[in-house]
Amino acid sequence: MKMKLAKYITLFLILNFSALALGVLLMDNGAQSNWYSQLNKAPWTPPGWVFGAAWTFIMICFAAYLGFLAKQSKNFKFILLFAIQWFLNVGWNFAFFNQHYISIGLVLITALTLLVIYMFYKYKSIVKNISILILPYIIWLCIATSLNAYILIYN
Repeated sequence: MKMKLAKYITLFLILNFSALALGVLLMDNGAQSNWYSQLNKAPWTPPGWVFGAAWTFIMICFAAYLGFLAKQSKNFKFILLFAIQWFLNVGWNFAFFNQHYISIGLVLITALTLLVIYMFYKYKSIVKNISILILPYIIWLCIATSLNAYILIYN
């Protein structure tokens, strides 16, 4: 039995924001830590407030995208991809900020970026123009991957 679109979107909002919340818990002070503040960061690193605003916007768009996909999909195989995306997203926070494993962080965020790009192309025919809602996530992941790579190279 299919749920209404609003219920799907609400479900994915809860899941997406729980990933963000768990990621923050695992960050060990994240961008405010002495470790992070002393790193040589890329010149295009945005100010700290941009990260919260960007992630909020991205997760709302991604939840709507996933809600439409769930509503229109004949099967829920995309849930496995979503789950892998969820764990990669949370895992990056732990690896990079908590454990200071910059290279492992780069592997995780690169895998996350490629997975979200794959989802865009794999499900474009199902959600059609709604696919535009996943583009902010892809763009942000490309930026974040470049920031992680810069830190790996110059520190």
